[in-house]
Parts: sequence; structure tokens; C-alpha cells
Amino acid sequence: MKYSVPLILCLALPGACVMGGVPTYRDANVAIEARVDDLLRRMTLDEKVAQLLCLWPQAGDPAHLGQGILDDQGRFDPAAARQLISQGIGQIARPSEGKDIAQGIRFANRIQRFLTEETRLGIPAMFHEEGLHGHMASGATSFPQALAMSCAWDVELTERVYTAVAAEMRARGAHQALSPVLDLGRDPRWGRTEETYGEDPYLTSRLGVAAIHGFQGRGADTLLPLASGRVVATAKHFAVHGQNYGGINVAPANFSERTVRQVFLPPFLAAVQEAGVLSVMASYNEIDGVPAHANEHLLGDILRGEWGFRGFVVSDYYGIAQLRDLHHVVDEKETAAHIALGVGVDIELPDPDCYRDLAAAVATGDIDIADIDRSVRRILRAKFVAGCFDDPYASTVEAVQIIGSDAHGQLALQAARESVVLLKNEDGLLPLDTSELTRVAVIGPNADRPLLGGYTDPVGPGHTVTVAEGIREWLNENTEGRVQFSYHEGCRITEPESNWFADEVALADPEQDDRRLLEAVATARDADVSILVLGGNEATAREGWSEGHLGDRENLDLLGRQQELVDQILALGKPVVVVLLGGRPLSVEKIADEVPAILNGFYLGQEGGTAVAEILFGEVNPSGKLSITFPRSVGQIPAHYNQKPSARRGYLFADKAPLFAFGHGLSYTEFSYSAPVLSEDEIPPGGETSVRVRVQNDGVRTGTEIVQFYIRDEVSTVTRPMLELRGFERVTLEPGEAVDVHFPITSESLAGVGLDNRWSVEPGLFQILVGPSSTDLQVVTLSVF
Repeated sequence: MKYSVPLILCLALPGACVMGGVPTYRDANVAIEARVDDLLRRMTLDEKVAQLLCLWPQAGDPAHLGQGILDDQGRFDPAAARQLISQGIGQIARPSEGKDIAQGIRFANRIQRFLTEETRLGIPAMFHEEGLHGHMASGATSFPQALAMSCAWDVELTERVYTAVAAEMRARGAHQALSPVLDLGRDPRWGRTEETYGEDPYLTSRLGVAAIHGFQGRGADTLLPLASGRVVATAKHFAVHGQNYGGINVAPANFSERTVRQVFLPPFLAAVQEAGVLSVMASYNEIDGVPAHANEHLLGDILRGEWGFRGFVVSDYYGIAQLRDLHHVVDEKETAAHIALGVGVDIELPDPDCYRDLAAAVATGDIDIADIDRSVRRILRAKFVAGCFDDPYASTVEAVQIIGSDAHGQLALQAARESVVLLKNEDGLLPLDTSELTRVAVIGPNADRPLLGGYTDPVGPGHTVTVAEGIREWLNENTEGRVQFSYHEGCRITEPESNWFADEVALADPEQDDRRLLEAVATARDADVSILVLGGNEATAREGWSEGHLGDRENLDLLGRQQELVDQILALGKPVVVVLLGGRPLSVEKIADEVPAILNGFYLGQEGGTAVAEILFGEVNPSGKLSITFPRSVGQIPAHYNQKPSARRGYLFADKAPLFAFGHGLSYTEFSYSAPVLSEDEIPPGGETSVRVRVQNDGVRTGTEIVQFYIRDEVSTVTRPMLELRGFERVTLEPGEAVDVHFPITSESLAGVGLDNRWSVEPGLFQILVGPSSTDLQVVTLSVF
């Protein structure tokens, strides 16, 4: 939708007009940079500062200044807006929150109409929303949580999923997704582990690029408009936010710059230089004593200087104020604002706080107007790119056809199927043979509740399938009622069954579980097989944004009486399958030793129950591989696979091997690998070669294998990890079918960060390793001289 601006308005504005009285900045046929130049020179200082602010119109919460544009019914109030945003506003935070599709679109359109018609320059707002595993809005499709979907190791699927997420967001009028999370999940005590793509920088880079391509489309550029149905992606949290001190959210992450560059920055570098991400969010934590929101080296020297990032940087929610309140590096919010703006934090989210007085700081000389102009230019440029000016309104008619569509539901089901990992399958217990069954018992605290993960709207999607529902439906459809179904809760994890946003969380009363345990054992006694659905929930693994809303844990054991439930049902001597769901790996060594079959799903999205049922009964062959290590106990942390040689000695009286390793995942068929072969076994430091391996399906079922390629630098000036993932490929093979898988080996594959903190390839011997997991690899040696 294009604007039609009266000539009288044009004449009232300074600067040139073109095309029959339309200001240059309103002309969609003019290059974006020229539109930005034209608009910026028309703006007053107050109008510029307004573009660096955001409002969070959360009804009923007086803590948010954004509530000031709402009436008593939570609707947009133009009269109030004239008092609060008469100069315009940079962004509106989460306008869909608490609203159905029609309400959200009506609300968003009214804000845009006010801004475009009742402010002097008519600058629309940019609306940002959360999109971690689907739009965080009622009725939106809920896909597997990031940690779950990373276990699919499927780049193409990831792009398709986030293309769907972008379409649902844009249909509601949103322009920016505060996703993807490119932190590395290297301490599962951290409550936000579920938001990551696992522990490995290479896998995270590939999936992060795919997610950004999904959000923005391919070829996104700060000077070109996004295609229809796309939104600005936000790479977060920059940087080193996934391995904090003690596994505590927002705690320090004190690593050397070399480690930061080698391990934590590659996903962000790929996001900027390969995917063209248009926005980056600064992280809450500090690195070497410097908080990210005040880190000139991180945001200036590296992000914009070395990498050439031309997009805009957003603060994390209240991250600028935390320079005073959490980190104590300043004593006034005004000083926090000066520092954050100076290092390149372009806009403050989610409410005006520190940045609201920037105009006064310019008047006193505390802030240079050039810093204001620099950030305003970035914000305006992003608005043109995102279509805020040229397509500001959403259509309810279009939205209801897209949001929660059948096509997106089928995509969510495919993603759930690929995200399930078969951790153990002793004596081929799975898939279950229904011809030998008369009754299946589904038991456990996670069996009959939708588990979607953090950043899910409280109302949730319009459709969910629990594991109990999925199994019951599968049996009804495929056994014509011959195999009976029974269910029992068994025990509870938390009381009440709280979601991720609830402040008050308590473990279930163990005495109340006495009766539940007795009844669950009776249910299992009457069945041929018991499927126990255990793990955590959104109240026990979540973002802990305040001391009253914690999500980090000091151990990784099963909470409540879940282990007791397992022990009592195993004692019946009947087959048992465990399905683990939740937001993090758990230390379930006793279950791993004693239970014959184990599936892991983390949070599988709205179709998770259907996917689990299809895998349990063999309709779908599991193909997932772990993107994160399962430690035996919290004492093994850090347990990530790619550790340095000196970190692998182990502990007294303990097995140093992980419980389940990175890259591990079984299938209902068997795959064999030939010895890897190099096309050239000696190359110069800048040369290239490739490794080839033949993979064959030796079983009787069609299956998908994820072939993994690692390297190890045998001798290096700066220590290198024992293993480093450098490639992977999904291959689907019929029984007896074989395929040759090739991985290119370039200087990028072999490089490490040297003494000068630069990437380079040191001459010497490299192990080239290929196989089905990080603990099952064949090796060939490459000489680099």
C-alpha cells in the first residue's frame, strides 16, 4: 500500500519534493539511501530521538510506559498517543501480545494510521515480535524449539520453518523478529539452553544462516526492500551469552579474546557476512569486565569495523539500564545512555528509559549530534528495507489464511519427526510391534500436557497434540481398537503446572504423589508395555529474567519423584520406553543403564505427540542426532565434545565419557561406512582437497543418516580442540542402497585463531574424521605443507 500525501503537506516541509508534490522519502521508486537522506534532513532533534525509542503497550502493567497509549480496555487511544508519541516512535514492542489475530491487526493498523497521518513527518513504527520457534502470538504455528530442531541437522528444513514463521509474523503487521539465538548451549544448567542450536559453532552457524534466510529471504541487503512475507532477523545475543559463570543467566562470560573469536563469534560472523542479517542484539553479560551494551571493541571494532555490519543494533530488554542496575559500571542512567549510544546501540528496547533524555544531552554537549544522526540513519534505513513506509498495514483476510495454516502444521509435523533422537534401543525393542500388544500404558508428568517451550504465547497455537493424545489416536487409527490405551500422570514436576512466564514455581508436593505413584504402577501392571514421558517443563527450564523469575539449575537430575516412578515400573519386569521432553539435557544415568529404549525430543512443537507416536510404532524411522552433549552428572560440565586435550583427563571414580555424545542418534536400520579417502592427501596452506566416504544402508528399512565430518590439528602453536565439526550431510537410503558423500576441505575448514588473534592455517598434519557421531569416527591424515 503506497502513501498519498497532499501537496499542502509537502509544501509545509523543508527540502525538495518530486513526482507531483510527494516528498522524496515517500517515493518508493527512489533508492533507499536517498530516501533516508531526504527524511533525516527534515527531522528535528526531538523527532530524531523518538526514532531511538520503543514502546511496549502491555495492557494492565503500569511499569511499561507504552501502556500510556492504551485506553481502559487495552485499545489504542489516539488522544493519549498525541501526548506520548506526537514526535513519532522508533518501534512498538510485541503489538500482538494478548490479542487474537483480528484484535492484533486492528491495534497495529491504528497505531500506524496515527503515526502516518497525525505526526508531522508521518514516519511509521517498526513492530518487533518474538519468533524463536514460531511467532509468539495466539494461534500461530508452534514449531519445535530451537534446541529440538537443531537435532534434525537439516539446513533446508530450518529455512523453510523460519520462512513460515516470517510469513505469519508479517501477516500480523510485524517487521522484525528478535531471533535467531546464536548463543552456544555449553552449560545446560542455563535455563535458556533450549533457545540455542546446541553446543557447536559450526552447526549453529549453518542453522543460524538458514534461519536468517528464512526470516529475511536470501540476498537481504540494507539498501534493498525485503520481499513480501519477510521480516528483519535479529542475531542474538552478541556475544558469549551461552556459557556464563555457573550456568547463571546474564552472569559474566570471561573468556580470552582468542577463545571468543574461535568459539563464540563464528555464528555471528556467518550471520553478518553470509546471511546479511539486518539487526543484532547486544547481550546482557560482560566479557572480561566489559558489559556488551558498553563494549566498543565488540560492537564497533569487530562487528562494524572488521565485519562490515551495516544494519542496526538493538538493546536487549532493559540492557542499557543494567549498566547501572546490574553491572554497576555507571551511577546514572544518563551516563549509561551516553555510553551505549556511543558504542553503537542504536535503539533502546522495550520502553523509553535511558534514551528518553538524549535531546537534553545533546544540548549540554554530553552527546554529539553526529551519534544521534548515525543511529537514526540506521533505524530509518531499516524501516525502508522492512516496508514500514510502503506497506504499513496488515490485512485480517490475508492473515487468517496464513497463520496456523494446514501447510504450516504439516511443516511443524515434519520438523518434529526429524527432531526426535533415538538414544538407546536395546534388543530392538523399538519400534513397538502392535501385533504382539493388547494394551499400551502411557505414564508420566509430561505425557498429556502440551510442551512447547519458552517464548510461546500464553494462549498458544490453535492446535496441539500431546504424546498421550498422539499415541491414543495412532492406536485408534491403526489397530481398529484392538490395542487398548491407558494413561496416568504418575507424578508431577511442578505445582501448579506453570508455564515459562509464571513467576511463582514450586515443586510438586511429594505426599500428593504417593497416590499417583500407586495408581500409575497399577496402570503399568495391566499393560504389555509402558511408555514413560519424563523430563522437565517450561517452569523448570526457561529464561530467568529477574531474581523472581529463575530458570537456571544447580543440578541436572530429574525433578520430583520421576526416578522413583521409573524404578517402580521397571520392577514389574515388563518392557519400558522412556521419552524425555524438556528444555535441556538431563543427567539420567540410571535410566540410561536400566531402561531398554529411550527417545529424546526436548520441545517438539504443536505436533510433537503425533511425531512421537509415529516413531514409537515404526511409521517413521528416527533420524535425529544430538546437537548437545548429555553429561553423566552436573560435575562433568563443561561436557561439550570439542574440548582441549588437557581438559579430557577425567575424574577419580567416574567415567569421563559423556552419557550421550554430541552427534549421537540411532536408527531402526543399520548404516555402514567405508574408510574415508582424500582426493589429495598433501596440500599447501591455502590449498583445497576433499574427503569421500561411502555410506550404505545395511538394514531392511529406509532410513536417513546424518554423516558428520570433523578435523583435528595434530600439532598447533595455539592449542586446538580434540575435534572440530566442519561438515555434515543428511542422506536417505533405501535398504541395500549406498551413496558416496563428499566433503570439501578448504583453508576455512582447517583454520584456527593464532597468536595474533587472526584466522590462519598452520602447516602440519591434520586428522580428517568422518562417521555417524563424535565418538564413532574413522580417520585419514592430511598433510598441509
